[in-house]
Amino acid sequence: MRVYLDYNATTPVDPAVAAAMLPYFTEKFGNAGSVHTPGQQARAAVDAARESVAALIGAKAKEIVFTSGGTEADNLAIFGTIASSDKTRKHVITSAIDHHAVLHSCEELQRRGIDVTFVPVSREPGAQGIVDPDDVRRAIRPETVLITIMHANNELGTIQPIEEIGRIAAETGVRFHCDGVQSAGKVPLDVNRLGVDLLSISAHKFCGPKGVGALYVREGIALTSLQRGGHAERDRRPGTENVPGIVGIGKAAELARKLLPADSERIRSLRDRLESALLERVPRVKINGDARHRVPNTVNMAFPGAGGEALLISLDLQGIACSTGAACSSGSTEPSHVLLAAGLSHDDARSSLRLSLGRPTMAEEIDYAIEVVPSVVERIRALSPREQQAAGALSAR
Repeated sequence: MRVYLDYNATTPVDPAVAAAMLPYFTEKFGNAGSVHTPGQQARAAVDAARESVAALIGAKAKEIVFTSGGTEADNLAIFGTIASSDKTRKHVITSAIDHHAVLHSCEELQRRGIDVTFVPVSREPGAQGIVDPDDVRRAIRPETVLITIMHANNELGTIQPIEEIGRIAAETGVRFHCDGVQSAGKVPLDVNRLGVDLLSISAHKFCGPKGVGALYVREGIALTSLQRGGHAERDRRPGTENVPGIVGIGKAAELARKLLPADSERIRSLRDRLESALLERVPRVKINGDARHRVPNTVNMAFPGAGGEALLISLDLQGIACSTGAACSSGSTEPSHVLLAAGLSHDDARSSLRLSLGRPTMAEEIDYAIEVVPSVVERIRALSPREQQAAGALSAR
């Protein structure tokens, strides 16, 4: 049996999304920038998708800029804000657990002479990975130009107090960007309620195609394009529009908006059953993150004495696909920056797995995982030199 529990990394394209995209690869192949009939057909499809994406997040259609994905949307928000700002304002605030698309962008800003404050997150077991809005408030200076804090963390699933941070940003006149890649399609999003000026999403996280995303830019916000070319996307993202991909994100947004309430309840129930069973059946297992403030599909667990990479490979051989952290960090030998910032030891961080569910997840898949994971953990622990040493010490007493 094959069980996929890595939906935070990517999701399958919904068949309805694929069907909506297909004509725009073939008979409706026009360039949305052309004035003839095929071009007008493509433009109409792009406009309809823009309306659909806007509806998903409570925005206006004209506030949506299509991109190649969440990373480009984050980069456009960050570097576009800096380029359009008063040059005397050279300070940015982000969190220690944000996505690398944000953190690496902020590191590049530092190399360009712009100060960056990385606010910490809570580290108490059972309540890890949450930004304190007061830390954000204290970090703000007269020269602060941007706050960029993710909504839902891709590894822990923790949901940040974005509304409170949004109020602080509004009170102080600081622009506020939010990476909503892991929350779009999983929890309700309303950019006006959240109080954000910019918000990034990516289609392949909610059953849309890879290679397309969107950036919400609040009406009236100045944002300098990172590219040079034509006048597409209101001069914010020049280049020929990816019409099939844009149609795909539009259809995926439509489905997510329609299915979210039922999906969320069903997925949360399956996630909770998986989590409870593993807590009961696996000795010394620990839940990472905050059980109250998280998206409904994610559980991150530490299995002390069983290395995460060994768990990952062994589970894959048993037909279960999951992750030790962010997919974009695969191949790294360093422990997750998210887990370390949330207070885990290096050993616990290296022994952690992220199990993330999605719309296609079935009850029998969770049942299979409940049966397989405990035995795999037990076997790996038995092979661990450290575990064998500890067992020998106990038997000698």
